[in-house]
Amino acid sequence: MASINVNTEVSDQFYRYKMPRIIAKVEGKGNGIKTVIVNMQDVAKALSRPPMYPTKYFGCELGAQTQFDLKNDRYIVNGNHDAAKLQNLLDGFIKRFVLCPECSNPETNLVVHAKAEMIKQRCIACGYTGNVDMRHKLTTFILKNPPDVDQITSTPAKVGKKEKKDKDKKSKKPVNGKVENGRGSPESGIEKKIADQRANMDAPPVTPEKSDEDDDWGVGLTEDDMKQRMEELSGAAKSMALSDDLEKTENQRMDIFYNFVKTKRDSGSLAGADKDILTEAERLEIKDKCTLVLVELLFDEKCLQQIKQYRVLFLRFCHGHQKAQKYLLGGLEQLVGKVHKILMPKIPHILKELYDNDILDEEVIIEWGKKVSKRYVPKDVAQEIRDKAALFIKWLETAEEDESSEEEDDDEEVEVAFSTTGKVGAQTVPNPTVASTAPGSKTQQIEEDEIDIDAI
Repeated sequence: MASINVNTEVSDQFYRYKMPRIIAKVEGKGNGIKTVIVNMQDVAKALSRPPMYPTKYFGCELGAQTQFDLKNDRYIVNGNHDAAKLQNLLDGFIKRFVLCPECSNPETNLVVHAKAEMIKQRCIACGYTGNVDMRHKLTTFILKNPPDVDQITSTPAKVGKKEKKDKDKKSKKPVNGKVENGRGSPESGIEKKIADQRANMDAPPVTPEKSDEDDDWGVGLTEDDMKQRMEELSGAAKSMALSDDLEKTENQRMDIFYNFVKTKRDSGSLAGADKDILTEAERLEIKDKCTLVLVELLFDEKCLQQIKQYRVLFLRFCHGHQKAQKYLLGGLEQLVGKVHKILMPKIPHILKELYDNDILDEEVIIEWGKKVSKRYVPKDVAQEIRDKAALFIKWLETAEEDESSEEEDDDEEVEVAFSTTGKVGAQTVPNPTVASTAPGSKTQQIEEDEIDIDAI
């Protein structure tokens, strides 16, 4: 089996850390088509990570559901994906969750702190310890499924035995304080003690210690505790049902997001719901395009005031994300060109408000003004919108040029003069290139032509 370097940026053929290339096999047809990663167990063993982690990472990156069959060593990603594509995605997983940020060595371990909801990465080679970037969706899966040595190093046969052992443990239920198979265990002893104490009405029941493998949470809990646990289970079942949304088309997911925001808007619960709206967009994996929906639902003829009102919500989508900003401009074209044409003269004011509130970056606005597209509105309407915005865009470009010229002038105004009389010093030498600002001069004419953005 051909092997490659774990760190693909290292081209040394004698690099000691190797892993097998991914082997993918496509099965099924139509909606049931899926990709089986044949050697995921071997790949994951070379990375010292559970095979579920890279498989789930593929699902997060591809927007596809994943399946794990530990007993038969089958790791599946829904859809048709070739091995080369999965190999490229694996490089991203390795850089995020395997390589040490300090020394780029793959000899690292993941340590999960469930209570703090944090994952630490420790490097055995250099001693580095730091937090993993928690922004990726895989971190949620890792927190719920912390690394297990058996999952990393055991063979499928051993995994099967472990599952069977767990099943045997759960089948040992006490009957009248005794275990059916006649064999005692620490768990059975606790259960027997509970049964004996419940037989004596004067003695309070003893709550058994919690165990990850055998969590009989119905024993020793109050009605309120059981109600809370049932609500948690209901929430988990709800999230499992909602995960089917990712199987839908992008337009269908956009409709789901539209109805989600519209419901909040109509019920008057938009205030303070910006985090929930962002979470829903990320869950549906349409974060960049959601600004189209937000403009449609939240803006009307009073959009100048509404920009300030919904600033925080738009910043969550647009800050540092130029793609989302471009879709916002597309939504603005639809708003002005199709719905509220009365806003056409106010285009420069709307753009300035979005710019002043840090929702749109100047380079995005300038680039948008140069390209006329018929993607959102007819081309003639798109051209008219950009013509109205031309004065503001020119102001942005002029301000950028003025800043750069001021920096150059600062460098040219002071020159170092070397004296022939033996004294060395710095003299301020007037720049001969600076023109006079006398009335009627060329410089004064240029200053008079400068744009006053407040007078637009």
